[in-house]
Amino acid sequence: MELSDFFTDYTLRTITLGTAVLGAICGMLGSFAVLRKQSLLGDAISHAALPGIALAFIFTGTKDSNFLLIGALISGLVGTFWIKGIVKRTRLKNDTALGLILSLFFGFGMLLLTFIQKMPNANQAGLDKYLFGQAATLVEKDVWVMATITGISLIVLLLFWKELKLLLFDPDYTKTLGFNTKFLDILITSFIVLAIVLGLQTVGVVLMSAMLLAPAAAARQWTNNLGYMIILASGFGAFSGVFGTAISASQDNLSTGPVIVLVAAGFVLVSFIFSPGRGLLFREIRFRRNRRELHQRKTLTSMYRIVKEHEDITRPHAIRILNNFQGFTRKTLNKLEEKDFVRIEGNQWSMTQKGFDEAESMYNPSDTEHD
Repeated sequence: MELSDFFTDYTLRTITLGTAVLGAICGMLGSFAVLRKQSLLGDAISHAALPGIALAFIFTGTKDSNFLLIGALISGLVGTFWIKGIVKRTRLKNDTALGLILSLFFGFGMLLLTFIQKMPNANQAGLDKYLFGQAATLVEKDVWVMATITGISLIVLLLFWKELKLLLFDPDYTKTLGFNTKFLDILITSFIVLAIVLGLQTVGVVLMSAMLLAPAAAARQWTNNLGYMIILASGFGAFSGVFGTAISASQDNLSTGPVIVLVAAGFVLVSFIFSPGRGLLFREIRFRRNRRELHQRKTLTSMYRIVKEHEDITRPHAIRILNNFQGFTRKTLNKLEEKDFVRIEGNQWSMTQKGFDEAESMYNPSDTEHD
């Protein structure tokens, strides 16, 4: 495969554009799911869409993607509002309701697929592709539909940006301002369902939740700003689609959907390790630096106590006490010398006036402030 193939090969170009657009809309809307702590919602919706696909085929007798995705959309919305209804009208927690609906709808969907396989209709072959996705079935019309939905989603986000932002971080305050929180909740949830349904053909029921959440989880590590997070998540999602398609096209027998999800997981892994604010690497660096700083401060205050107890530092027994002190390592002592807090001559050390003043401000800050 060469780079020019992305521009000359119709199938490859279509798949690449489709997965890029899908990744962008999933990153954009997945940010809201992650920030609202509804990460499992994507999994529940994608599984809840399966019986809708099966019922749409049973009623129409064709595998027209438009009919199947409409069925998936209706089924996904029903499952979503059932979850909200269960949480509102019972004492069950949100995660319990999510697990219940996920299992119920997915089990019903698998039952319908089994029933369809035994039907005397030759068209039923290939419906199981919606479980893991088949990006090769994308056509230009599907890409235009994805692009249109993405554009509409972006317009809606811009129109209701202030309200949705308030709803994310303070729902009660949003309600006191007079905004219709129920409408806003239904609005953003419906678009999340729509994004998931759009991705079923490419990524599949089983992996779609990862496509929704991974770009947003990666972006969350880099910023605390909602706008930047959405932009980053959309970029991560789009790049995951492009890179995943490229890797899949370069090797035989590699399904595009799982590869895209693995690439998105790679973005998450890199973000968890290398992001400056929350990354594990920089967190460990800060921890080690703070621990060294704390050790230096403890050493300096310990030296200060010795000096305070032996005012005449020239007396032989005081020098022995100072230099027999074991509360430091050579490395710590060298760091203190670099800051001009102590002076080292051979194996002997002594505090400088600067070090004494610094230690005094740490050891007894109230007196320093009073002075």
